[in-house]
Amino acid sequence: LLTLQCRQTLAMTVAAGTSWAQRHAYLYERNLRGLQSMLLALKRQPSAIRYAGHSAVAEQLAKDLLEQIQADDIFHFRKSKGGGLLVLVLDRRDDPVTPLLSQWTYQAMVHELLGLNNHRVILKGAPNVAKDLEEVVLSANQDEFFKQNRHSNFGELGEAIQKLLQDYQRQTQEHKSANLNTIEDMQNFMDKFPELKSRSHNVSKHVAIMGELARLVDVCSLMDVSQFEQELACADDHTSHVRELMEKLQSPSVKIPDKLRLGLLYALRYEHSGNIHAVKSAMSNGGVPPDMVELVTVILRYGGSKSRGPGLYGDHNLMSKMTKSFMTSVQGVSNVYSQHVPVLMETIQSVMKGKLKSSDYPFVPGSTASPTPHELNVPSEVIVFMVGGVTYEEATKISEFNQANKNKIQVILGGSTVHNSTSFLEELKAI
Repeated sequence: LLTLQCRQTLAMTVAAGTSWAQRHAYLYERNLRGLQSMLLALKRQPSAIRYAGHSAVAEQLAKDLLEQIQADDIFHFRKSKGGGLLVLVLDRRDDPVTPLLSQWTYQAMVHELLGLNNHRVILKGAPNVAKDLEEVVLSANQDEFFKQNRHSNFGELGEAIQKLLQDYQRQTQEHKSANLNTIEDMQNFMDKFPELKSRSHNVSKHVAIMGELARLVDVCSLMDVSQFEQELACADDHTSHVRELMEKLQSPSVKIPDKLRLGLLYALRYEHSGNIHAVKSAMSNGGVPPDMVELVTVILRYGGSKSRGPGLYGDHNLMSKMTKSFMTSVQGVSNVYSQHVPVLMETIQSVMKGKLKSSDYPFVPGSTASPTPHELNVPSEVIVFMVGGVTYEEATKISEFNQANKNKIQVILGGSTVHNSTSFLEELKAI
């Protein structure tokens, strides 16, 4: 996952192609330079550049990238073997649902509930947290446990931390003072003491984080809220959805930010068939402040059916919608909290099968060796850059995809920033 940590890009994507675009020129330039830097750091030269055809900012970024590559003599890397490298420029507004959902994998949960900035997590103010654990580092480069378990779900994580604790207890048992009978034993203990101390801090860190996550899940009734979020994101059942939504909006056990997210998810799914006005009134009555209720209108302007491209809610056509529904019912869902599949993954699957339509995702003219490139050409590498930001849920799905498709196709995900629901909604307010 590559990120530019560049905020306030949602407003930039909305302004693209209008007279307001000049206000965000510096942000656009940073995204363009950042995408160039990714290619240079990876020493890659694209065999093709494609973009989300309905997005003005994606089109401009893709075309400017090719122009910069052609004008700059530094891009003389050997082209990738096999199908070559595809650079695919996407727009966050095509999938406004993913950043609004509760997360259940380790890295994504920490980012959503505690905040994860520059690999740092602030636990200050959390109950029963020792002073030396008020600010901790979570980095896959420095922490082997986090590297192994960052994509694990909440249940798997509990088991992994229990095993980590048992291993540590067994190791410390071996070095108790009763075992220090000889000079050699003492020397061995002192040699291993720094490692034991470091491991002790690491175990304490993950236990503290897990404890705080579990507390917040309980306090915020997240199990119940998340299950309904997933239903809103994945199923079409207006009668039961509106009834349950009204119950949640009136419930004192559901927190205000969660009521807001549920209202937004309902508005996106039932934009044309639902009673948006009644939902906004229920949100106000449920304690959601007026400026937050207004975000319902803002999100429909940002990512409503007229603003986004095809793919969300399987809205390509009736046949693809029926096929998706049938496959879900046949395969079943192993976890009610992870039914949702980001639009990004459907796009990547289409790339892998050579079925990504050039009418929806055009090639930048001149970016391919062939004057008439064909969508059936399957690349061996894909760099996806999402203007407006990506999420850790998408990063997890891409990691799983890469594991399942080794020696076939590999995907590198990049974006303007990494969003959780808080940062996404903050940027929506600025539109």
